[in-house]
Amino acid sequence: MPAALVTGSSRGIGRGIAFCLADVGYDILVNYAGNRVAAEETAGGIRERGRKVRICQGDITRIEDGKRLVDTTLTAFGRLDMLVNNAGIAPRVRADILEATPESYAEVMDTNLKGPYFLTQYAANHMIALKEQGKIQAPRIVVITSISAYTASTARGEYCVSKAGLSMMTRLFAVRLAEHGIPVNEIQPGIIQTDMTGPVKKKYDALIADGLTPIRRWGQPEDIGKAVAAIGLGYFDFTTGAAIPVDGGFHMHRL
Repeated sequence: MPAALVTGSSRGIGRGIAFCLADVGYDILVNYAGNRVAAEETAGGIRERGRKVRICQGDITRIEDGKRLVDTTLTAFGRLDMLVNNAGIAPRVRADILEATPESYAEVMDTNLKGPYFLTQYAANHMIALKEQGKIQAPRIVVITSISAYTASTARGEYCVSKAGLSMMTRLFAVRLAEHGIPVNEIQPGIIQTDMTGPVKKKYDALIADGLTPIRRWGQPEDIGKAVAAIGLGYFDFTTGAAIPVDGGFHMHRL
């Protein structure tokens, strides 16, 4: 059965992705940075779906940890059919761009961009080799970005820059890996109800009710998971380098 590595899959969007991929037949490597209890909960849900699961702690900012995630997936399942770059953080403090600190910028960029960049590089080289050996047939890579990749939010500029960088990263790997038959696509979540958005729930409750998104509800982690599962099923294998919005229509310009 195919196997997927989903970074940051102990909770939130990552958990929703892991569950949806398990629903369509993937074994899952659950990655977490610090919350082992949450990772165990995700693993339990995957087992309930009848799939194999392995848990692996890893800090995506550490290049060696990223390599270990890939190596653990290969050891556990003998293959790596899908990489989902999901792990990410928001700034610890929402600071005006005129006051943001180099420390916050470095932390966000290391987690959201540098880590996925080199993890994708390492995983892609293994996918190429596995495909050439006939051990996998249709490897795929997905990058979870955000509407913040193109929406300016001056109170968290480092986050927006990191997500915009991931968009370009997606296209770079899509071009490079096309000759190897490895599509690389981007999912752009909108306003998704997770613990990360919990502190601003009241603000966005009101904005959504006022029509911020044509579909007037919060997105759920499974909304993102379903999109990733569709890619995992091969429904987008003639698509690469695409940015797929899952945002309730937020991306549409309206008058």
